[in-house]
Amino acid sequence: MNKHRKTALSLAAAQAALLGSGLAIAQATPAPAAVPAQPPQQLETIVVSGRRAALESAQKIKQNSDEIVDSIVADDIGKLPDQSVTEVLQRVVGVTIDRTMAKNDPEHYSVEGSSVNIRGLSYVRSEVNGRDTFSANGGRALNFEDVPPELLAAVDVYKNPSASQIEGSIGGLVNLRTAMPFDHPGFKGHITVAGKYNELQGKFSPSASGLLSNSWNTDIGKVGALLSLAQSKSTTRTDLWQVEPYYKIDNTHWAPKGAQWRDSNFERNRNGLYGALQWKKDDLSSSLTYFQSKYKMQWDENALFAQTNPWNLVLGSDTKYDDNKVFVGGTLTSPADGGVNFGADTRYMTRNSRTQDLGWNLAWKASDRWSFSTDLQWVKSNTRAFDSTVATGLLMPKETLDLTGSTPRLVFDASDLAALHDKANYYWAFTMEHLDRSKAEQKAWRADAKFNFDHAVLQDLSFGIRLTDRKATTTATVPGYFWSPITQSWASWLYGGNLARLNDPRFDAPVVLHEFKNFFGGQSVPSIYVPHVSLAQDYPASYRTLHGYPETLCAAANGAGAWQCSQSWAGMAWNPASFGTDPAGTNEQHEKSQAAYAQLRFDFTDSGAPVDGNLGVRAVRTDMKANGYVVFNNRAVQLNPDETLSGVAVPNIANFSAPISAGQTYTDVLPSLNLRYKASDTLQFRAAAGMGVSRPDFSDMQAYTSMELTTTQHTVGKQVVIDAVNLSGTANGNPLLKPIKSTQVDLTAEWYFAKNGSLTFALFNKQLKDIIVRQSASVVLRDADNQPVNFTVTSPVNGAKGHARGFEIAFQRYFDMLPGWMSGLGMQANYTYVDSKTKPYDPVTTPFCAGTSTGPENLNLNINGCDTDGRTFGNLPLTNLSKNAYNLALLYDWGPFSARVAYSWRSKYLQGVNVNGTRNGDGRLADGTGVAYALPTWSDSYGQVDTGVSYRFSDRFSLSVEAQNLNNALARQLMQQNIGLMTRAVNYTGRRYSVQASYSF
Repeated sequence: MNKHRKTALSLAAAQAALLGSGLAIAQATPAPAAVPAQPPQQLETIVVSGRRAALESAQKIKQNSDEIVDSIVADDIGKLPDQSVTEVLQRVVGVTIDRTMAKNDPEHYSVEGSSVNIRGLSYVRSEVNGRDTFSANGGRALNFEDVPPELLAAVDVYKNPSASQIEGSIGGLVNLRTAMPFDHPGFKGHITVAGKYNELQGKFSPSASGLLSNSWNTDIGKVGALLSLAQSKSTTRTDLWQVEPYYKIDNTHWAPKGAQWRDSNFERNRNGLYGALQWKKDDLSSSLTYFQSKYKMQWDENALFAQTNPWNLVLGSDTKYDDNKVFVGGTLTSPADGGVNFGADTRYMTRNSRTQDLGWNLAWKASDRWSFSTDLQWVKSNTRAFDSTVATGLLMPKETLDLTGSTPRLVFDASDLAALHDKANYYWAFTMEHLDRSKAEQKAWRADAKFNFDHAVLQDLSFGIRLTDRKATTTATVPGYFWSPITQSWASWLYGGNLARLNDPRFDAPVVLHEFKNFFGGQSVPSIYVPHVSLAQDYPASYRTLHGYPETLCAAANGAGAWQCSQSWAGMAWNPASFGTDPAGTNEQHEKSQAAYAQLRFDFTDSGAPVDGNLGVRAVRTDMKANGYVVFNNRAVQLNPDETLSGVAVPNIANFSAPISAGQTYTDVLPSLNLRYKASDTLQFRAAAGMGVSRPDFSDMQAYTSMELTTTQHTVGKQVVIDAVNLSGTANGNPLLKPIKSTQVDLTAEWYFAKNGSLTFALFNKQLKDIIVRQSASVVLRDADNQPVNFTVTSPVNGAKGHARGFEIAFQRYFDMLPGWMSGLGMQANYTYVDSKTKPYDPVTTPFCAGTSTGPENLNLNINGCDTDGRTFGNLPLTNLSKNAYNLALLYDWGPFSARVAYSWRSKYLQGVNVNGTRNGDGRLADGTGVAYALPTWSDSYGQVDTGVSYRFSDRFSLSVEAQNLNNALARQLMQQNIGLMTRAVNYTGRRYSVQASYSF
């Protein structure tokens, strides 16, 4: 740990609110012993009160820290209507949040925010009270949206490393700090209740939190206990207009295959429990803490979506184009398909997560020179999810689009509306399921010592060790999302050209006429028939019923019995996706680490130079093991008894499935230097340099490789001629991945011109290497004659270098110089600029994609992205990185009245390259050859206004009213094509309000 952990942070604890109460509490005691590895130090006593204390506290943390750090204390957390730690963090300079529910599925919006980037990088590590913590999601960090902010006293964001910090945070480190019993002298209690209202849904949801804390002086020393509980429910809705990718349909004009809309309803229940025991007697102190967060989410969606073959579309005579011959409005028909094909689905998803963190700390100040501490921690996390979609199909005579406005629109005349409400036009189309479960557990122990020098320059030497043992297992369905047709127009020949239509009493699974009420806050879209949600919930029984419909059609059309039709249907018969039985869906990881560090603090002030800092080195040895399988399938041509084989020789390799245990050991040595020059009591400069690592996510390290042998051939009479032998494979992960490495330099200038006023500037440059990308490599198998056969296998590798560099500027202050009530005015503002670039060690430079696969083996498609005409993009930046981001908050605090209006904005950023929704295998090269495409998707620039007003009726009772997204912002998604950045989607979430009452005793 660093000096900040016991000085600046402990000062901040004095002002921390009672878990979101908005109250600042006076403190004159040392920092809690729960923060490991730091002996007590001399602290000044600060007594503060009121909301301004939050700004003063955060500023003091930044000014006194040995490292570059920004903090938000509990008063700030409760000041704005932030429903998760993720939203809290977006207020910090250099921090941006992503608003998609999953990185590989940017189609679905997250109202409360999801992942966090620091200075443009996603390599972020998380802690609770200085101890490493995580969620069981295949990654290494905590899902911040799972954590109730009501349980926290402060959030600290470290932006450069020191030797005493746990390794793994190239982008930055987020430390969540909870309150401790000794923070609150004697008995303290607090309770908060709140009600939230979602304007778009028209729904209320409640939340409540409470805290009890007490401390006693006893014969065995000072003893303290604290208990905090938090429960909250949140409901949100997202409405979506979406446009499909554009195709060069008639070799001249670019047009999308359609547009669509959906509404999604999200409900989250979050429960938090935190307890702490603290003891101190003479030179000994100890603490025991327990932190638990439970997260339960339910999400459902109804949608109308386009699924027409784009190459069968006919552009109507009313179609309008822009100057680049790009479709902007008109009518589409598809005579070859018997109509324009849509889908109407119902999707149901649940996720349950739980994280537990138990920590014990013991500290001993042996003398004026020596102090020691030891710390034990146990973390256990698990999550499970179920995702189910059932869809009907819909054939419409035509489709009329209007893409000229701020949101895309489908236009329906009377005949269209009649068709939408006619069950005879609907048919049972497909199902799709996904299940996953993950569990992770870590045990950690550390021991630290500090020696204080009696020297004019040398301050102290800290050193210590840390040992960890972590296991993680993730199991998912194979395939991950199992799409399976019920009846489809392209397969109707199997059952006499018919479809399982909704008006047919033989296919009477329940449906509902779904109304999109208050769509986009007032737009009018027609109702559609969608499957009843019970069909999605009752998997697999409901799926078996639906997938029995094709057999009924087959029997009716062919005069055959159901058994015979079942056999004819066998090639497409439905069975549930494998879950827990196929090794391809299981990822088992076991990681041990042993770290040692030494850090020297120095101060030249007494020698005439106002320079202090620390110099240190951290060495960590990592042992990784992963269990999995190597699978080979020989899919060579099968000859009939009267056929002969000629042409290229086919290696003779038998099918096999072999368990493997892959492992590696590596050591990283991480030096760091932090310097501070105090030009005056208010002006200081910092220089920091260091090396950092970020271990690969466990999801990238799965030990499962599948290879196959296939052939291309032609037939001459009774002779099968082999033209080529294809030897390829794909690795789900790579257990031999090394950490991503960073060499980084930071420079700051900091002017603290008032207790709550500062102007700071920071420059940073992070040079990255061994960035993880997908790449092909050669794997050798032996044939029956023991001869080597080389297979080309695609897997994640440490295959690129790059950089993230830029600057931050931040300003804050209350205008105390103004007279009277105007002195309550204040402002916070910050701005971040980040530039990034990646350069593969072995780049793919082919200007066109090839093949119709969207899988990981299509390297050009995955690295560079490809348009629907096969042209690649390349030169793409790091994902989730905005070049520009800023926050602006206007403050007012005068007497019992307080108000905030905050605006948070970030510029567009790349979400992903080969992601759900903007990829398919139906692109075409200029010569008509089929090709896969994957359009890079971007989140357009987005800014949101949040506000909060509170009134303190007494020292004990306060009331606040808050609002989110007051500007009713639209979140726009773009898709990159060679005709430009085209609108892919527009999300509307509406405004959200809350009323909160707090009482302290």
